[in-house]
Amino acid sequence: MAAMDPAQVVPGTVRRQRFLGAVDDPGAPVVLLGAPLDTTVSFRPGTRFGPARIRDVSDGLEDYSPYLDLDFSQVPFFDAGDVDLPFGDPETALAAIERAVASVVDRGQLPIILGGEHLLTLATVRAVRHRFPDLVVLQFDAHADLRDDYVGVRHSHATVMRRIGELIGFDRVFQLGIRSGTREEFAFGRVHSRFHPLQLLPALERILPQLAGRPIYLTIDIDVVDPGFAPGTGTPEPGGVTPGELLAAVHRLRELQVVAMDVVEVCPPQDASDITAILAAKVVREAILGFGSGRQ
Repeated sequence: MAAMDPAQVVPGTVRRQRFLGAVDDPGAPVVLLGAPLDTTVSFRPGTRFGPARIRDVSDGLEDYSPYLDLDFSQVPFFDAGDVDLPFGDPETALAAIERAVASVVDRGQLPIILGGEHLLTLATVRAVRHRFPDLVVLQFDAHADLRDDYVGVRHSHATVMRRIGELIGFDRVFQLGIRSGTREEFAFGRVHSRFHPLQLLPALERILPQLAGRPIYLTIDIDVVDPGFAPGTGTPEPGGVTPGELLAAVHRLRELQVVAMDVVEVCPPQDASDITAILAAKVVREAILGFGSGRQ
């Protein structure tokens, strides 16, 4: 892809910190974008601080992945900063996130979004779906997020996958690692979505043939990882996967057509020694190198 004018940036964003190894070229094949949404959180707030902290702690990592034998000199990426969001107005915030992500996708770049609460994925999927109408969504998460409403609110981080299923069709929503939800959510998921609770890697191996050749949006809620390894999240749920299992799952998707992804629900005020933010930063590094390496 030809280099763009450095003055041309993603609309509606504010640049502060940068992720380890980011280049100054907005035309890089991968674009990192923060979405510090923190409006409908149902338990412990603070996800608005997630994108900044993930960037801060990325400096503690190397830019080389020994898993992939790649480094950022081989896969350049641009950090566009955070979408500037109004606090307390989720609809306006979602519209701003959608515009920013659409500008990246429309240029043929791979957007990787740092959250922020999980509701942001509704906006990003809307943006990506315009370019990829046959999009499928692959969710790694502790929670089903399939409620029709949460305390009367239809747009919530507890309802986001219900809204996404209504948007793209539940047969295109693959849910892995789920270990929490209401009886009604589990019943709904088993009937309507591609629902694979209580497993991550074994379930992913089973569905890989169904994902081959299809454009994939990957959404990773950091609480899919056990809170013993990732306590810095708003709704921790014991019994999750290890960091190694999550990284292995991300690596397993490398040969597929991942066209966008996010990492959401990192909540720095609840973190211990930044271990959740560091895990998220490492997942982002592996995603940039793994999914971006074929886009140059």
